[in-house]
Amino acid sequence: MINDPVYGFLTLPSNLLYDLVEHKFFQRLRRIRQLGMGELVYPGATHTRFHHALGALQLMCKALDLLKQKGIEITEQEYEATCVAILLHDIGHGPYSHTLENAIIPNLPHEVLSQLMMQTLNIEFEGKLDMALRIFNNQYPKVFLHQLISSQLDMDRLDYLSRDSFYTGVHEGVVSAERIINMLSVAQNQLVVEEKGIYSIEKFIIARRLMYWQVYLHKTVLASEMLLRQVLKRAKWIMENGGELFATPFMQPFIESTPSIADFEENQEYWLDRFVNLDDSDILVCLKTWQYANDEILSFLCKSLIGRKLPKIVISENKISDQDIEDAKKSIAQKYDFINNEWEYFIQIGFVENHAYNQEYEGIKILRKNGEVCDVTDVSDNYNLTALKKTVRKNYMIRF
Repeated sequence: MINDPVYGFLTLPSNLLYDLVEHKFFQRLRRIRQLGMGELVYPGATHTRFHHALGALQLMCKALDLLKQKGIEITEQEYEATCVAILLHDIGHGPYSHTLENAIIPNLPHEVLSQLMMQTLNIEFEGKLDMALRIFNNQYPKVFLHQLISSQLDMDRLDYLSRDSFYTGVHEGVVSAERIINMLSVAQNQLVVEEKGIYSIEKFIIARRLMYWQVYLHKTVLASEMLLRQVLKRAKWIMENGGELFATPFMQPFIESTPSIADFEENQEYWLDRFVNLDDSDILVCLKTWQYANDEILSFLCKSLIGRKLPKIVISENKISDQDIEDAKKSIAQKYDFINNEWEYFIQIGFVENHAYNQEYEGIKILRKNGEVCDVTDVSDNYNLTALKKTVRKNYMIRF
């Protein structure tokens, strides 16, 4: 039994799930922050991917039990396999989660690494994860099982909204996960929500939008994430140009080179072993050490991050103008004399997008009382919900 601060006591439903939780691949998630740099804005946001995976498993058990009570056929093997898939869905996350998604290993998203690690576990557990992998990859006939893991209304999203809201104290993210789960059903092999649960779904979509603006895309979070990525970019540049830097044994290979998925597959014992030993602590040790590096730019960036002397950020609905960039360069040049025209470490131009609901990708389906299945936006009388289908894009300039 595990005491979860969000849901209370939870029990692992099988010996296989217990063994997977005890495995070093999964235990590593204790050392991976769920919200990356979110702690610099919300001091309570120190929860980990370990918390989140167990919470998503708890919600999955409730959802599967509820569907079985409603007469949906789910065998014991399917039940366990779906639980395994949700438990391991984030196992491939690297240090600081999404913050360093493409910084440590470019073009190798955590979903690909999760699958690779699940395949490795499947060999170790003598094929017991076969069905879990098929469900995870949406290759199993019962599509609704995959949708419980990955869709617009999955147990992953239900947990991270509730959990991130709890640990940040941002109450706008609170959703009624239990109410939503009780309204789930299956129609035409698709996961649906009974019509009487539509208001809970509306609240869920709105809560997701608010959490993105207030937590995941918070301006200070964006600035700190950019700064951490620039630190690693500079460290890699130094190593590539013949310089020497301290790094932990598991961080060193990822600073010296950029492995691809082919490298992981061909030399799995080497690369996977180093990746599963890499976590937030490796990054933090490097940051603390690099404060005193001979390279002035790297030293400055690390000191800024460790001391929370973060760059400024300007967010605008309009494109950042060339004049704004030139003005920023002049201001920075007056303050720092070691830039050497390497502006990419001091100024970052980009944009963020908030798409709370994407009707085209696994839209949330409502089961009407007459048996008809419709998209939630076609049934809801909430005009704000229709507006939330649109992607909101904002431009930003981050600068020292």
